[in-house]
Amino acid sequence: MKIEINNVNMGDNLPFILIAGPCVIENEKITLTTAEQIKKITSKLGIPFIFKSSYKKANRTSVKSFKGIGDQEAIKILHDVKAEFDIPVLTDVHSVEEISMVSESVDVLQIPAFLCRQTELLIAAGKTGKAVNVKKGQFLAPEDMRHAIEKIESTRNKKILLTERGTTFGYNNLVVDMRSLVIMKDFGYPVVMDATHSVQLPGSGGKTSGQPKFIKPLAKAAAAIGIDALFLEVHPDPENALSDADSQLPLGDLGNLLLEIQKIDSLVKKF
Repeated sequence: MKIEINNVNMGDNLPFILIAGPCVIENEKITLTTAEQIKKITSKLGIPFIFKSSYKKANRTSVKSFKGIGDQEAIKILHDVKAEFDIPVLTDVHSVEEISMVSESVDVLQIPAFLCRQTELLIAAGKTGKAVNVKKGQFLAPEDMRHAIEKIESTRNKKILLTERGTTFGYNNLVVDMRSLVIMKDFGYPVVMDATHSVQLPGSGGKTSGQPKFIKPLAKAAAAIGIDALFLEVHPDPENALSDADSQLPLGDLGNLLLEIQKIDSLVKKF
């Protein structure tokens, strides 16, 4: 199925799109600068681009972890990104009440992995008519994502994206079963590979750490399956990021990775 999100088309064996940006909005400067640089890279390569950043982080390991700069300020920055760079914008929602607050400023509502079974949240997101990206829970079999799909479809909304982001593998570890991308593709909706959250080591020492050296191999392996979109959290200085410092891709590495993904994507999809 082909889905149109503003000026971006995805699915139906089209070239992959990029969903990328900093994990969370830390301030206006980092957000706008990163969005501008990613757009320059994707425009040069001819890759459709949706900007991603969480306006707040509701799911943190520790009560002391950074959660955001304030809802209204962060939402305004997302609105500014959309207006200034003429690109679709994606952000997370964590409760039904949040949806009305953010839906006018963004184009894609993302359901976090831990919330992918929350019926009221999925239905409320579907009722907006916006595209809904559901991240597969770390605890969920890919076959069971059909239930999330059915909940959104019950609102007559068929702008649905399904994202793989790793599966719990014992304590404090994730593993990516590439079969899940194939299984979820069979539902007929665009499938997304989140190559950055997939390298996380959840809850290690009071915070989520990660193994960023695996971001690029996982992205390339997923491209070989024929994903519709690649999801990357990208930061100009990951070591000093206020969230997911151990699992974001350095902005300086993005261009070369996308070149490799493009080559794999064109070979697999034969265009």
